[in-house]
Amino acid sequence: MKTFLSIIAFLLLTAPQAAGQIVIKGRVTNLNDDPLSGVVVMIKGSNVSTLTDAEGKYFITAGPEAKILLFSLRGMKRLEEPIAGRTVINIQMVPETAALPDTAHPGGHNTPPPHDIVVSHPEDAVSLEVTVSQEEADYAIVAGTSRDRRADYAYAAHHKSAYYRHPYPVPQNTESYSGIDESGYRDPLREPYSTFSIDVDNASYSNVRRFINLGQEVPKDAVRIEEMINYFKYDYPKATGEHPFSVYTEAGICPWNTNHYLLHIGLRGKDIDKSELPPSNLVFLIDVSGSMNYPNKLPLLKSAFGLLVSELREQDRVAIVVYAGAAGVVLESTPGNNRPAIMQALEKLQAGGSTAGGAGLMLAYKIAEKNFIKGGNNRIILATDGDFNVGVSDNASMEKLVEEKRGLGVYMTVLGFGMGNIKDDKMEIIADKGNGNYAYIDNIQEARRVLVQEFGGTLFTIAKDVKFQVEFNPTYVKAYRLVGYENRLLADRDFNDDTKDAGEMGAGHTVTALYEIVPAGSEETGLPTVDPLRYQGTGAGASAGGAYRTAGEANYSEGIGVGSASEIRYGNEAAGSGMRPSMKDVPRELCNIKLRYKDPGALTSKLFSKTVGTDIKKAGETTDRYRFSAAVAAFGMILRDSKFRGTATLADVITLATGARGSDPDGYRAEFIRLVQSTR
Repeated sequence: MKTFLSIIAFLLLTAPQAAGQIVIKGRVTNLNDDPLSGVVVMIKGSNVSTLTDAEGKYFITAGPEAKILLFSLRGMKRLEEPIAGRTVINIQMVPETAALPDTAHPGGHNTPPPHDIVVSHPEDAVSLEVTVSQEEADYAIVAGTSRDRRADYAYAAHHKSAYYRHPYPVPQNTESYSGIDESGYRDPLREPYSTFSIDVDNASYSNVRRFINLGQEVPKDAVRIEEMINYFKYDYPKATGEHPFSVYTEAGICPWNTNHYLLHIGLRGKDIDKSELPPSNLVFLIDVSGSMNYPNKLPLLKSAFGLLVSELREQDRVAIVVYAGAAGVVLESTPGNNRPAIMQALEKLQAGGSTAGGAGLMLAYKIAEKNFIKGGNNRIILATDGDFNVGVSDNASMEKLVEEKRGLGVYMTVLGFGMGNIKDDKMEIIADKGNGNYAYIDNIQEARRVLVQEFGGTLFTIAKDVKFQVEFNPTYVKAYRLVGYENRLLADRDFNDDTKDAGEMGAGHTVTALYEIVPAGSEETGLPTVDPLRYQGTGAGASAGGAYRTAGEANYSEGIGVGSASEIRYGNEAAGSGMRPSMKDVPRELCNIKLRYKDPGALTSKLFSKTVGTDIKKAGETTDRYRFSAAVAAFGMILRDSKFRGTATLADVITLATGARGSDPDGYRAEFIRLVQSTR
């Protein structure tokens, strides 16, 4: 019911019901009646467009002048369907039988069909005055085929049955991603601790989905496996007691290497009813530069913010700051229930000019400080493609800027839009260093998920600077590796250092981490080894290991200085010699999990600890949450062509995920399965 009301609110807010306007809905499928997601649905002759969701469904508002709906999806034949007053239009799409390959190189030769126009270069398409409409040029942009207007016309002309002996080259892709150096195995005798910051971002999954839906190769560095895993909820037990989250663990046989174990660790933040949420002081920081002038950028952005505005209350406040060549305020801080004023300011936004992102950030912080609500949720919501090119714009400068400002108590949410020039690395830095989260919005359904369905988790922080430290017991573990989180790793000494920044957790958020474990006694070779230590003899090892804490002493914090090392729980005289310890007097524990976190307004951290036993579940005994997270991880490793993928295949991923689909009320798990099938 809530989702239905949100849809109605969105339609009312973003499309004023003038005389003759109608809401059209429908479903798009292939010839086998399988739903097609990511289909561009556009009203011909306008810039009004949407995308189909995981079930192939869409909603779009048509004015009295609308005559034709256009349906476009790469690899499928483009369709035009007359509206003629209909409110339900269902479509079946068929494969494109003679599509021009986007990857063709200049100089390629094909025999043109009879009577078709033959030109040699994209420029000739313009010189021949090929007639194309604006929506056809827009289609080329939405489909991600071009960033050059001449090429757009050439592409549009092709879709009007024009033919090119020398197809235009693929336009340069300027998207940028932080490099990922995949984590390898660690020996717990030498490196007993695995320390990292939590990550509740899930931009990578929706971005990967965009590439796959458009039939494009997924860049390896765009695949952050932990964000793909954390896109999905896993129904962990609700938080009870003094800590604002629950911790769940499960260990079983690793699906892609049956000689290994897979440890699943889950964290669930406490749920907060919307009526109990503190008031919000929000600043919408919107990129209106020329690079945002595409249907899947600024128009989609406006619709996304329209969904968020429908969730706001009287006690909430919103200001709007925009930036292009310079930054400016288009709406002073306004009560959240004044929706007409907020929506009017949004609808007036137009794109054009260069991109002074740094100036925009500084102005947004100034507005947030001016309207600061003590004890409230003070947050900047930045919506951009990240393509900053004026003033403070390089990654290091942006990182320094947000680090200086995060002490103000103003958090950051970053929403990424668009394709072709998306600056994922920059947006990830801004969110991570600005005590916030990062989501990539590829369609209106994703906007609804982030800003409506996960409203509390996206905007309301329940714990900040959340750090994991897992200590593995060398009695039972020969080697371990953390799956993903490469950009979130911390030095072991950072765990107890309250000055070190880490990830934030929102209300109702879940966080999942997977460890692949080589069990002790394994004869596997090729694992990393380190020579025995010369100066860490029996005395040192025994001293370190003799004072391990029990599970009942989980909440100690006194006596631990800032930046000091943690106590070694499983240390013993064997650590110095490099020999595996015996099982005598060693706890029957696979590992010990510790978490540090701060309450949102606190400067001092709290500690939570939990041990994991040595019981390993067989394949048929694991839960749906365990198997589905493993399926997503395996898919990520396949996309990355990881050397750790073992025996994993796309068919295995489909089988594992299908058997673990479980309760899927929003259809996200079903969409994942279809995504893997289309990749296959």
